Amino acid sequence: MFMGRIRRRICKLSKMITHLDKFVVLSPIVYEKSDVVHNLCSVSLRVRYFRSSRLVFRPKASLADSIRSSSSGFASRISRAAKTEAQVVLFDYLHSTRSFRFMDAEHISKNSHHFLQNLLSKIDPEKDVAKSLTKFLRFNPVNEFEPFFESLGLSPSEVSTLVPQRLMFLRDDSVMLDNFHVLCDYGIPRSKMGKMYKVAREIFGYDYGVLALKLQAYENLGLSKPTVIKLVSCCPSLLVGGVDAEFAGALERLKVLGIKNDDIGVYLSGKGMYDWGRMLDMLNFLDRVGYNEEQLGNLFKTNPALLFEGSGKKVYVLFGRLIKLGLRMNEVHSLFMQNPHILSVKCTKNLFKALDFLFDIAMDTEDIAHIVSRHVELMGSCSLKGPKTVCRELNVEKEELCLIIKEDPLKWFSLASKSKVLSSGQVASKDTSKYLEKTTFLLRLGYLENSDEMLKALKQFRGRGDQLQERFDCLVCAGLDCNVVKNLIRHAPMVLNQSKDVIEKKIDCLKNWLGYPLESVVAFPAYLCYDMERISRRFSMYVWLRERGAAKPMLSLSTVLACSDARFVKYFVDVHPEGPAKWETLKKSLHSI
Repeated sequence: MFMGRIRRRICKLSKMITHLDKFVVLSPIVYEKSDVVHNLCSVSLRVRYFRSSRLVFRPKASLADSIRSSSSGFASRISRAAKTEAQVVLFDYLHSTRSFRFMDAEHISKNSHHFLQNLLSKIDPEKDVAKSLTKFLRFNPVNEFEPFFESLGLSPSEVSTLVPQRLMFLRDDSVMLDNFHVLCDYGIPRSKMGKMYKVAREIFGYDYGVLALKLQAYENLGLSKPTVIKLVSCCPSLLVGGVDAEFAGALERLKVLGIKNDDIGVYLSGKGMYDWGRMLDMLNFLDRVGYNEEQLGNLFKTNPALLFEGSGKKVYVLFGRLIKLGLRMNEVHSLFMQNPHILSVKCTKNLFKALDFLFDIAMDTEDIAHIVSRHVELMGSCSLKGPKTVCRELNVEKEELCLIIKEDPLKWFSLASKSKVLSSGQVASKDTSKYLEKTTFLLRLGYLENSDEMLKALKQFRGRGDQLQERFDCLVCAGLDCNVVKNLIRHAPMVLNQSKDVIEKKIDCLKNWLGYPLESVVAFPAYLCYDMERISRRFSMYVWLRERGAAKPMLSLSTVLACSDARFVKYFVDVHPEGPAKWETLKKSLHSI
């Protein structure tokens, strides 16, 4: 009876400890001796020694924190070779097992790095990655929406909010997939579609044929296909509902000012968001202020950023600041009528800095208004140093500087104006005439003068300005629209780094030997940068396979040219029994030419 009571107490104590372990962690425990337990009721009591009797609570870490901490440490241990093997395995799984289109599987496998990292964490990356990962995917099908959304340019945190709760396979949402392929076939970059899905998800829910009609509706406004592609990539909400009335109004208004429809595509930036209603209001506002059509046309042709950066917000801000100084509306109107160029991007930037300078030295608003009304042209044309720099150079306090400027505002510009001397490291210092030719060419492409983008372009384009223009004209003469070529060159400047003869030879090869339309260069401008040996060798192999029914007709240029040699051999050589022999023959024959 006494032994039975002890057994019951031991069982009760064991249950209490098990329950307690879920909530509390006792500080490190030292066991005097460990025995294998076969029967809980017959276990002998052992004394536990505790270093501390303090209870330590262990709160649960958030899921995001745990993923971040585990993945960051794991990612540093994954080799580049392991990642490449994982990409190949994921491609095979999506294309061969899940029957994805070749292009879809290829893009997803190459552009879902976080998903691949998560997959690799399920296996030992030190062992045979391809074999282990293939085996894992065979028994553990993945949620296909995760790598799909990530490949469209969305971050892991955005992906987690967009993945459907009850769907796992992309084909389960056939409507979304159909609309995605409509956008792909139209030419919209896949990397832009994540933003489109996030901003205007309704686009991906249209019935069959509806989305294509909406894209066509914007072409019917007089826009070229490349311009529509850039437009809807930047402003996906334009595809929701009918043709956007505010956009159509702004387009018509700009046309009256002499700005061509497709010029809009040159000025749009993929990073920006555009408010077409505000643009239209701003144009009407300037019209009421007194700008005529010729002045507005010249203003926006030379300073497109004024309209497209912030959708004209800077104009309202500038007018607002001048009104707050105490200037009356007719005075502001007079200032801008006498100095219409003051609304240029460079002048507005200088003017804002000059106003900030005067406020920083605590000048009264009445005195600032007085200076603005008399010296607005100088304030817009001069780039000024900061107040602290000027005070340090003159060895005066801000109050003294304020008095100096009030007594003689012209002295302010001579004391605070920045030097315009070019450094010896700049490209212009070596050959002024070549520099001017090159900048003139870039200005015609739509680059803004003295902008960071232009300075970067000056380094990317090789050759004189007349040579670059000759190569540009070569693409236009081949049959591409001038605005399309402008857009193409801005996205792939390396195209113009080849001679006119080489460009003509590759275009002739594309149209007359390969049988591809010239427009395919717009989707993949890098075609013009590959050497002729690679183009001839790979497409000869592809044509040979196509004639034997072993390859799909008219695969995209990027599919054939951009993949690595190993992948090309796997999918364009080894797919036919006689393929390896034919490939070796092609390599020898073309190499000997």
